[in-house]
Amino acid sequence: MSGYIATIGLETHIQLNTKTKAFCACRADSRNDPPNSNICPICTGQPGALPSPNAEMVRKAVRLCLAVHADINKISYFDRKNYLYADMPNGYQVTQNDRPIGAGGFLDVEMEEGRTVRVHIDNLHMEEDAGKTKNENGFRLIDLNRSGVPLVEMVTRPDLHSAEEAAAYLVQLRRLIRWIDVSEGNMEMAQLRCDVNVSVAPEGTAHPGRKCEIKNINSIDAVRKAIGFEIERQIRELEAGRSIEQWTIEWDNDAKELRKMRSKENNVDYRFFRDPNLMPVVISEEMLEAIRNDMPELPWERRKRFMNEYGLPAYDAALLTADRETSDYFEETLKAGKANPKQVSNWMMNEILRLMNDNGTCAQKLTIRPKGLAEIIALVESETVSPAVGKQLVDMVQSSGKKPAELVREQNLAMLNDDGKIRGICQRIIDEHPKEAETYRTGKETLIGWFTGQVMRETKGKADAKLTGQILKELLNAQPVNEKG
Repeated sequence: MSGYIATIGLETHIQLNTKTKAFCACRADSRNDPPNSNICPICTGQPGALPSPNAEMVRKAVRLCLAVHADINKISYFDRKNYLYADMPNGYQVTQNDRPIGAGGFLDVEMEEGRTVRVHIDNLHMEEDAGKTKNENGFRLIDLNRSGVPLVEMVTRPDLHSAEEAAAYLVQLRRLIRWIDVSEGNMEMAQLRCDVNVSVAPEGTAHPGRKCEIKNINSIDAVRKAIGFEIERQIRELEAGRSIEQWTIEWDNDAKELRKMRSKENNVDYRFFRDPNLMPVVISEEMLEAIRNDMPELPWERRKRFMNEYGLPAYDAALLTADRETSDYFEETLKAGKANPKQVSNWMMNEILRLMNDNGTCAQKLTIRPKGLAEIIALVESETVSPAVGKQLVDMVQSSGKKPAELVREQNLAMLNDDGKIRGICQRIIDEHPKEAETYRTGKETLIGWFTGQVMRETKGKADAKLTGQILKELLNAQPVNEKG
């Protein structure tokens, strides 16, 4: 992209994880319901049906505003955004226009190379979702189950300048909304959707170029690809001497391509006006203070504390604060035992994160709880069991739900530290592998690890690794090097 600069702004639609829809008592989550089975006169736009704002929607919106340092409007209004889509039964969307719940704020995004991009927020506004439309066998089918589901749309300023920065922003935002429990943030399930405004101009130009909006993006990888394609398209247009037309563009996720939908609309097309059926949203000082007091420690705050309070390396702290459940699990394990923070961190990163990946679940849903992990660490540190057996215990507790000490008794897993027994096993393994023993004696001392592994296999990981190493070295060095040949 030499010679050009891209300017990117994002409009993210965050589906709030409330129990009911924005303005009626229908369930907000209808992912497994038959089409048009979770609806009522309000969310289907029937004449005379009167909406009522969901208080939990308002609380979660305020929670998000606080997390991104936005200014909260203590009095905000709902407006009607007028447009005709088949999946918008009212003929308008209830949203917030000139007096939204929040304005301003920022979200800092750390890039892989170490720099930080501060993305400023223009506004956050509450609104209702539309239904779903799909084409099937020549028919256009409408499902209104999603109609009226509460959203917060968060609009950034044009502070991003590459596809990678935009993707990193979405990763950080998804992490945040999950952490503060306002949304599940699953893009594939449309709980976090993104429209992208992209413009390209020659470097040194005083103003950004004319922007085009890309819609229908449902994954972070798709955001990265769609922005990259659009930047390349606009550069080709400029280099061919053509001006950029202001389009609304659709991202086709199956074909991995962009398609022009229509010329981009201006706000005047929507004919905003206050919704006469909805009262102003009033945030009292008491309500605001209660929400503020209920806010969790934010992920970047906790990462910094893990480094300062526990002395964890930056890498460990970043992994352990990737999500709130893992972070809580780490601290609960610390409190449940006497291990030092780095020991617990190592067990978390090597064993608990592995279990989470293997089972496709979060730390909160693992069978092995922090108390159980703390007990396993204590068993290893007290040399009741070997480190290898400790790792086995993690899987055994996860699969059985039994206590670690109970499994050690039942399975006879206590550490083998009898010198005579270990010595006999070591001697037999050396005798069975004369070539490897000779190679060790001629200078390849790293083979001691291989011999130790053989002993561990023989004892099912129960042998004292330190004692085993000492005995192996003693036995191997006691025999002279074979100088024949």
